[in-house]
Formats: sequence, structure tokens, C-alpha cells
Amino acid sequence: MIGGLQRVWQVFGKCGVFAMCLATGLGVGMTTSKVHAQAKTQISMPPELARAWAQTKLPESSLSLVVQEIGGPRLMAVSPETPRNPASVMKLVTTYAALSRLGPNYVWHTNFMMDAESRVNEKGVLSGPLYLRAGGDPVLMLPDVWRLMRDLRLRGIKDISDIVIDRSIFGDVTIDPSTFDGSADRPYNASPDAFMVGFGAMRLVFSPDPATKTWKYFVDPPLPGVELEANVAWVDGKCPGSPSVTTDTTVSGDKVRIRVTGRGAGSCGEFDVFRLALSQQEFGARILQEVWREVGGTMTGKVRTGSIPASAVAVASHQSPPLSEVIRLINKRSNNVMTRVLLLTLGAEAGRKPATVTGSVQVAQEVLARQGLPMTGMVLDNGSGLSRNGVVSADSLTQMLNRAWTSPVMPEFVSSLAILGVDGTTRYRLRDPATKSLAHLKTGALRDVRSVAGYVWSTSGKRFVVVSMVNHERAHEARSFENALIAWLTTK
Repeated sequence: MIGGLQRVWQVFGKCGVFAMCLATGLGVGMTTSKVHAQAKTQISMPPELARAWAQTKLPESSLSLVVQEIGGPRLMAVSPETPRNPASVMKLVTTYAALSRLGPNYVWHTNFMMDAESRVNEKGVLSGPLYLRAGGDPVLMLPDVWRLMRDLRLRGIKDISDIVIDRSIFGDVTIDPSTFDGSADRPYNASPDAFMVGFGAMRLVFSPDPATKTWKYFVDPPLPGVELEANVAWVDGKCPGSPSVTTDTTVSGDKVRIRVTGRGAGSCGEFDVFRLALSQQEFGARILQEVWREVGGTMTGKVRTGSIPASAVAVASHQSPPLSEVIRLINKRSNNVMTRVLLLTLGAEAGRKPATVTGSVQVAQEVLARQGLPMTGMVLDNGSGLSRNGVVSADSLTQMLNRAWTSPVMPEFVSSLAILGVDGTTRYRLRDPATKSLAHLKTGALRDVRSVAGYVWSTSGKRFVVVSMVNHERAHEARSFENALIAWLTTK
């Protein structure tokens, strides 16, 4: 979307080369048998952490916990082999598998193409269809599409008939955004697609007008057939925080009406809301039509899905940022649909084209198994953690995090995690100078799940792998325990 990309990452979250021995990957100086023995051993929490857990009033049966010094022993282990729902911590599995298989410099390509026999006449008319080879770029944004289409105009193309989108890199991977929790308009529920622009969400922008004490509003991008109605009351006084608004979306044929109601303090300044209203396919089609019009092009046909002739040649191309940057967005901001697309890309690049979720999960498991990581009992599901079916054990995650630490892609993987008290989903946690920046973590939260996993640095120079997962209807109460656990480790 135009402007404020960090805001985009925020709203879309919720809620190797194997050349080393298995023993080295799981912990320097530890044999495989010792590791498996530890996995089956219950190691009690120290008294201060036991008290912190007791204060949550949650049953210990809801907890799986492993703390292990890197290259050293386990300090704690509670139900380490019990498979539990990790929520968004599952993204660690998908991103590490993809990073291992594809490499940090992997990029996605999106290409506009035309048949080799097509011609552009002196008036800029392209004699045949314009083709778009969708590459499954998980971070393709509106400005990227604008630059692609501007490149077409610079090459003399002005009038086109049809735009044919080839999505064949993926199979039928469309999901119903309402399936998970009934919130079909929420960006975290977005469906994956081979051609996904701005994650498929519309940005509703509200700008304050102090002179009239009203809110000016518009849709970005302004798509044909999309109408925004707003009744947001102006509130005077000091900014109390984010405006309180609700949205209601009605779709009737080709028409979309979004109603926004609520109140907002003018002193808070401009704010935006992201909502899903169209399928990825329809949203992408309207984006192409509108952007082509904006760059001065005309179109006599329609946007449709199809195949590209073998003789077609590229006339404009876009390359994504490298995977090392993409997983930073995924893990720090916990972006669900980007993770889904990454999993499908892993399958496609392993030869499972058109990629499906099932085939891509198998590839991810094979990648990990080749590194001595069987991930026993794991159900990866869609790879994002936005699932009621996905499960993994604390022991499996701990082994994977240890393996990642000794892998060639360790720097890229660790740097993709949120820095404690600094950025991502942990930017507001443990910001005291005594703890700030001493952990790289991935968090997870669903209605009945609270989880955290990653690496903690102690002031003594020791480094620890930590995995904590709680599955309970009051799982949110575990946040205080997670903070106490991390703070305790920084002092060891």
C-alpha cells in the first residue's frame, strides 16, 4: 500500500546445508542419546519461576516448557514431548525450512510478457494479449505494480486488450477468509494467491480537518465499484490512543460498500484501517485495471486467468526483496498470509508444481528431516500458526532452534525474530535497560494459546534456547510468566 508499510505489516499479524553431525546441531558436546534422554526427563522449574507460574492460576498440565543452554544442558523441561498448538510460533518452522532450502538470497519474480509474434503499432496498440506471470511474491505492493505498468508505458505500450494472469505456480489454494473465526474482512485471514497485491486488503484512510472538526476519508487504492461511507465522530482533547471504529462490508455483484462508524480524537492525527472485501483474484484484477488507467493506458478487454504461450517474452519485470528480508517481515510482524505463500513457494521450488498446501508441508518436513529433525507429532497445517489443528512439541522446537543456531543461515534466521523491547511483537515487553535487547523471540497468541520461542542472552554471556507453550481457555494469563521466565534467564 502507499505509505506506512510498517503499519501494513502490523495489521496482517495476529492475535542449510547439512554438513555437521547431529550431535553438534543439537548442542556442542552432547550426544544424540543424551538429547533424547533429556527430552523425556521432567526438569522442575526453580522456585522463583514456580511461583510466577502459580500466580497465573493455570494448571501445569496446560504448559510445555523447555529451556536449554546452547552447547549445554537443559535447565527446565515440562511436558516437552506433548504436541501443543503453538499459534504463530509455528512460523519459525516454516521460515527456517524455507531459508534452509531456498537460501537467504532467494527472490520472487513477477513478469509482464507478450507473445513473440505480437507487435506494438505507432499508436501504442498491442496486437495480442498482455500476459502476467505470477510468481507468488508474498510482498508485492501497489507501488511495485505501478512501476511495472509504468515500464510498459515507457516501452510504447498504451492500448491493451486482455491481461491474462498465469497463476500456475500454485494449485487451487484459495481459502474462505471467514473459516477461522468468522471475521472475513480481517487482513490476518487473507487467502494466499500466486498474484497477491498488498495482501489483498484495502486501506481506508481518515484524515483530520480541525477547521470543521470532521474526518476526511478515502480508499487507497481507489478501485472501481468500491464505495466508502463513514460516520466517525470527532472528539476533542488529548489523544487517548487508537480511534475506536467498526466496519461493515456489503458486497452486491460488482459493487462493494464499506461502512465505518465510531469516534476518534482529532489530536491523534490521520489513521487508517485495513479490510478485506474482495477475493485475491478480483482485487488483483481491479488493481491492474486502475493502475493501468492511472499511468495513462487504455484497456478494451478484461483481466482473466489463463496460461502463457511458450513463445512469450518478458517486457517488464519486478524482483522481490531477498528471502532474508522477507522472513524479517514475517516473523517480526507475524504476517499470516505471507507465511502461507512462503510455504507454497517452498513446495513449488521443490518441483511440486502446481504447489498445494499438502505437498508443500511434505517438502518442509523433508527439509527438516534431512537435518536430523523428525519433528515427531508435528502437524504443520498451513504453516502460519493461524490454525486450530497445527501442533508441535516443545522438544521438537528446541531441537530445531539448536540446529538453526549452528546452521549456515543462523544470522539471517535469528535476525528475523523480534528483538525484546525494541521491535516486532515484543517491542513493548521488558523494555527495562536490564532486559531490553537481550532476546530474539517469536510470539504466538490465539484465543486459547499463548506461546513464545527463541533465543535469550544472559548478562554473563550465556545463550539459551527457550520454548514455552500454553494451551488453555485462560492462556492469556501466561504472559506474566513468559516475562518472568525471560527476565530470569537474562540474569543467569
